[in-house]
Amino acid sequence: MKKIKFLSIFALLAVFISACSSDDDSSTPEPEPGEEGITKSGILTENETWTADNIYLLEGKVVVNDGVTLTIEPGTIIKGKAGQESLASALVVDQGGKLMAEGTADNPIIFTAESDNIQPGELQGTNLDQNDVGLWGGVIVLGRAPISYSGDNETGQIEGIPTSEDFGEYGGNDPEDNSGVLKYISIRHGGITIGQDNEINGLTLGGVGNGTVVENIEIVANQDDGIEWFGGTVNVTNALVWSQGDDGFDTDEAWSGTLDNGVVIMGTESGTGLEMDGPAGATTHPNPDQQHTLKNITLIGAGTSSNYADLRDGLLVNLENVFAYGFGETARVKINGQDSRDELANDNITFSNWQIILPEGVAIEDIIIGKYPDPNDSDNELDMEIASEKFIDNAEGVEAGSVGANTSVFEWTYAFAMGVEF
Repeated sequence: MKKIKFLSIFALLAVFISACSSDDDSSTPEPEPGEEGITKSGILTENETWTADNIYLLEGKVVVNDGVTLTIEPGTIIKGKAGQESLASALVVDQGGKLMAEGTADNPIIFTAESDNIQPGELQGTNLDQNDVGLWGGVIVLGRAPISYSGDNETGQIEGIPTSEDFGEYGGNDPEDNSGVLKYISIRHGGITIGQDNEINGLTLGGVGNGTVVENIEIVANQDDGIEWFGGTVNVTNALVWSQGDDGFDTDEAWSGTLDNGVVIMGTESGTGLEMDGPAGATTHPNPDQQHTLKNITLIGAGTSSNYADLRDGLLVNLENVFAYGFGETARVKINGQDSRDELANDNITFSNWQIILPEGVAIEDIIIGKYPDPNDSDNELDMEIASEKFIDNAEGVEAGSVGANTSVFEWTYAFAMGVEF
């Protein structure tokens, strides 16, 4: 008995020494993946790398903090957990944080819903399709580039994140701000509701600077907009949106970058192909720093009452080489508001090389309409002389398009794999 007691004490001493040794080890190992993956939540305070052999689960808002870099390897799958309002899951790159997410055409980085049965090494699951929307949040990138915010404030709070949070601010005075690199990324089944008439976009770019690289982006089945820009100067190349619940490409607050080569494939519940709003703060004319450009764009309708474009609130935009087809007979390009009508007249809204396969019985002069308050005009219709000069003379009805996006660059996408024609 005495021998057994001595051995027990010795064993306990050994355990104690081992525990002390572990406490002295300051390294924090990556958590072991569970059966469904590695769960991430809260604010990332140190640099991290997410690898393609794991699935990462976003629980609530996962925030890349100021001064922190999150690197995501090609082929990595990130899934957002369900949860509405304050519990909505999203990846947020805060001001000063960096996202280095460089996928490839063969190994894109995929953001999707937790309920998606896709597994590491796969490009798509089998249980969800383009009709499954609003299952998680989305990806939000926030920078320090200039914005035109209400009240002429230099910064604002991005939609989808309450002001009570320590993150969510965007905007500043650095047009060359760098939030990282986003390449070959597919974002699927997001846009969950966070409040009444308030959902998260597939990709939100708030005050993002032109030091940031955004190329080869796909948004599928997002309940709200596909991509929305809130000011900033970032340029985007090769972007495809399919079956969004609201607008395809949405611009706000004097974004002054360029979208080159974009496709919007409307679903039956989609809103507008292009929705573009003007500066929310002061506008100074002429001001090229408040004007953005969309060029080489293809808009594919779903045969419903969705519109081609809605140009609002005195925006400043160039729309070049746009090809549209498949829309219903009531689809229009809307000049929305007296201020937008004035910008059209002053050549701050420009159209160049528009081609539309027109629905039967629709003429090119029917496409553009104006709606703006004028107490002396009960019809509130666009001045057709302006319309003829600015739009109709730069647009034509065609049987086949010779402008628009180079769609061959989208053969890596989920949409192409699902047999969508574009």
